[in-house]
Amino acid sequence: MSKVINCIIVDDEPVARDILKSHLQKVDAVNVVATCKNAIEAFNEISSNQINLIFLDINMPEISGLSFAKSINKNIKVIFTTAYREYAIEGFDIQAVDYLLKPISFERLLQSVNKYLGENSSESIENTVEIIQEKSDFIFVRSDRKMIKINFSDINYVESFSDYIKIYVADKTIVTRETITNIEAKLPQKDFLRIHRSYIVSISKIESFTNEFIEVKKKAIPISRSYKKDVLVRLENV
Repeated sequence: MSKVINCIIVDDEPVARDILKSHLQKVDAVNVVATCKNAIEAFNEISSNQINLIFLDINMPEISGLSFAKSINKNIKVIFTTAYREYAIEGFDIQAVDYLLKPISFERLLQSVNKYLGENSSESIENTVEIIQEKSDFIFVRSDRKMIKINFSDINYVESFSDYIKIYVADKTIVTRETITNIEAKLPQKDFLRIHRSYIVSISKIESFTNEFIEVKKKAIPISRSYKKDVLVRLENV
């Protein structure tokens, strides 16, 4: 198998996350993209990255692993990890790859990874990645002590202010502590354009532009000198 499996670990127990990550780092075919303490963090990861497999705890606060598994793209496979044997039947009803009981040994984990590899060829994994990219049309950001879902299609532009950013969407402005570089990495490059160290704009929302400014929703947003060449080439070839 030539493709590396991108996975995330979702568990509210830090020790459990660390053990799984330590085990998985010994497997060359697996790349641990992130570890998450709850389903909300996991939603954000799968919307921002190409994830093939999730190692998912079942008994978590707020959103259970079972509920989370039912809500995600079915092309993302799940291996449940839990201390509760009674959830096994429902876990397999969701068509989980496997069901691991804690404490999880390296040998048992390796069996699950091999089972996934046996069921998913390189070709099927490549197809899964493409489908995930097509379906991921939103991100979650933290604002006012909660995670807020933002559809890419609703974003007009993003503005940076030191250690936080403002995301201007269809009907409101969302403020979050984040760098503009980090948020740029989470936005689809085909739909968004960095035009200044402090601004990213939605290409579809551009109403007009000159060599100096881009107009979005009647606001003139400056194109900085360092970005000008790339911005103008991109816009002239849209």
